[in-house]
Amino acid sequence: MAEKLIIERPKHKFTGYRDYIDDVPLEMVLIPDGTFIMGAPETEKGTRSNERPQHEVTISSFLMGRYPITQKQWKAIATRTDLKEEIDLEPDPSRFKDPYKGIDRWLRPVEKVNWYEAVEFCQRLSKLTGRDYQLPSEAQWEYACRAGTTTPFHFGDTITTELANYRGTDDEELKLSGSYGKGLKGKYREQTTPVGYFDVANAFGLSDMHGNVWEWCADDWHKNYTGAPTNGSAWVDYDNYQNVNSETKGYSAKKKQNKPNAVLRGGSWLEYPNNCRSALRGIFYVPRGIHLNNYGFRIVCVFERTQ
Repeated sequence: MAEKLIIERPKHKFTGYRDYIDDVPLEMVLIPDGTFIMGAPETEKGTRSNERPQHEVTISSFLMGRYPITQKQWKAIATRTDLKEEIDLEPDPSRFKDPYKGIDRWLRPVEKVNWYEAVEFCQRLSKLTGRDYQLPSEAQWEYACRAGTTTPFHFGDTITTELANYRGTDDEELKLSGSYGKGLKGKYREQTTPVGYFDVANAFGLSDMHGNVWEWCADDWHKNYTGAPTNGSAWVDYDNYQNVNSETKGYSAKKKQNKPNAVLRGGSWLEYPNNCRSALRGIFYVPRGIHLNNYGFRIVCVFERTQ
């Protein structure tokens, strides 16, 4: 069951649709075709060498979750064992289980979900709806996050804790700042916030792209962008997998052996603002099987099934 949806915000209208996981709504936003410069210039404050070389990427239109997957959406799929593809899913894995300022805890983003479990969620949802749900490629994620901007954040040159959920206080011992650029310091909430809590969206209509939970991407980790694809596809080194050839599509939990580390995007409630920039590619190499209380995911939908 799908319903046409226009998401409205001041000065903007965003087109997409609403799918249903049983009775739980899932809002998807249309991300248009376009070309952008991926990565950050050396002049950007806090940039790392793995965000270069900057390169032009051309993206075909796709749909992306308006928010990270919530605890309620997760539970609706995790309990559907009839849809199981390869692995079992814990129905309620998240650390943060209390309401936030009177808002239903089930509207918090799901966390403590690893990469394989996020992929299983996408596979089950695809089977349920007949659509092709996947994890985003790094290029899709950054293009969608930037929404036409070239600044460190889609808000502009800085960020505040009135716009996003991240660590807005200093760590004097480690010399880490709760502010970015000319921005102000702010709060450290020490937990996730319900999706859409700040009532802020970028020009494409996406919320919570900076902070709250890190978001898994489909790509293998690479130390920089030398040799990266320029068509928006996930950068996957199939030669690194046992028994997987270049013709294989999708990502199987049964083919874990020799898989390289994965990529996370967007920062989290635990991170300082520098680690929430549009171009930031995680902060360390991340094993796909790890569960942390600031790791979640957001999904995309492509227009043609690939499996």
